Parts: sequence; C-alpha cells; structure tokens
Amino acid sequence: MSVSQKSFHTALLDPAVATPAGLQDADAQPAGRRFSVYRNNVAVSLTEAMHQAFPVITKLLGPKNMDGLSGLFLRKHPPSSPLIMFYGDAFPDFLAGMEQLSHLGYLPDVARLELALRRAYHAADSQAAPADALAVPPEDIMRAQLRFAPSMQVQQSDWPVVSIWRFNSEDNAPKPEAEAQDVLITRPEFDPAPHVLPKGGAHWIAGLQTGQTIGSAFEETATHFPEFDLGATLALLLQGGAITSVTIERLAT
Repeated sequence: MSVSQKSFHTALLDPAVATPAGLQDADAQPAGRRFSVYRNNVAVSLTEAMHQAFPVITKLLGPKNMDGLSGLFLRKHPPSSPLIMFYGDAFPDFLAGMEQLSHLGYLPDVARLELALRRAYHAADSQAAPADALAVPPEDIMRAQLRFAPSMQVQQSDWPVVSIWRFNSEDNAPKPEAEAQDVLITRPEFDPAPHVLPKGGAHWIAGLQTGQTIGSAFEETATHFPEFDLGATLALLLQGGAITSVTIERLAT
C-alpha cells in the first residue's frame, strides 16, 4: 500500500492523526515509532523557529502559551517554503483571529513589527544615497522623487507598537503610553531598527512609493495630517540609509 503525500503531510503536522497506513521503515517494518520521532522533531523545530521569529510575542504571552499557539498555527499554516527564515508570515493575522486573545488587541501589530524587522534583516543589500543628496535649493527638493532600500519597512498601527517592542526588548525602556504609532524600519548597519514616524509620515512615504514627488506627497499628506513634520521624516530616512536615489524633475525652459 502506498502512502499519499497528502496523508503523510497531514499526519506529520498533527499528532492527533495516526501514522499513515502502509508507511514502512528501511527494514520494511511499520514505521510508527520512527515516524513519531520525526513528527516530534519537526514540531519542535518549527516551534523554536516561532520563538526566535517572535521573541516579544513570546515574552508577552509566556513560552508555554507560545508553544501551544505555535502548534495550532503549524496545523493551520504549514511551511510553504523550505527556507525557515520565511516561516510565520501568516502569524499576525492568525493572532487577530484568536478570539481568546481579543483583549490583547495590540498583539497582531506587535507581531507585524517583528515580522517587518525580520524582512528588513533578510532584504537585499543596497547602496544608500550620499548624505548631501538633498543639499539642493528648497524648490528643487519639492520636485524630487525618491527610491528606497529594499530593507526599508513601514507600518501603521493604532497601538504604541515601537514602545511595546522596546519595553520588552531593551533594558530601562520607558513604559508604553496609549497612543497610535507609525513605524519606519531602517537597516543602516545590517541591524534593523524601528523608529516612530511623525504623524502622517507613513502616509507621505506611501505617496513617494507610488512615484509622487516630495512636494506633491507633502501637499496630499498635509490635507490629512496638518501637523506633518517633513524635515523630521526626511532626517529619519537619510540617517537610516533608506534613500537609495534622488531624482529631481527639471523644469521645462
């Protein structure tokens, strides 16, 4: 009797499922014990991967609770890539769908932040624009278009996600205050770091990513966020090496 790939896969990820009938070891004997060991090793490896990928979530919930969530997550979202560094992409939405965790509404966005940090770490390398790339007259700056490093990540949240992350990652970090935070992640020295963007910063960057100039994106952003601080946002991008090129539209003569 042959064992289908589907039945093997299902049994491998769920300890409640019996060893597939007909599965044999190298000696043509029923592979029940060996299969159980293999199944346990897979579960342990993926659980450990989740702990490493989401250390703040693990700290917030506790290691044992994270073990249980990882087992549930594994059965609903088995790995889709042989590269373990990409495992867990669906975890934030998985957390958002857990009714028993609904009182911890910040958890999904904290998981999204940890996921964004991991994506930034593994993103392709790029060359940052020189520090004086925007050392041009103000009217030229407003006509500039920017391109960004693959490692740059932006997140909008209704929760103080950066403050929560720091409070659970860094010694002597201040206790989070109840406020929405938009996040910019940069990787200037191959070590991703999150920064709180000025209000409207994520909206402005999103406009630039569609090809808008600094000026046109600023005008559109200011209609929604009149207090938007353009200079502070540009400084964060430049200091983090997130800008890779600056193109200035030339006026027709």
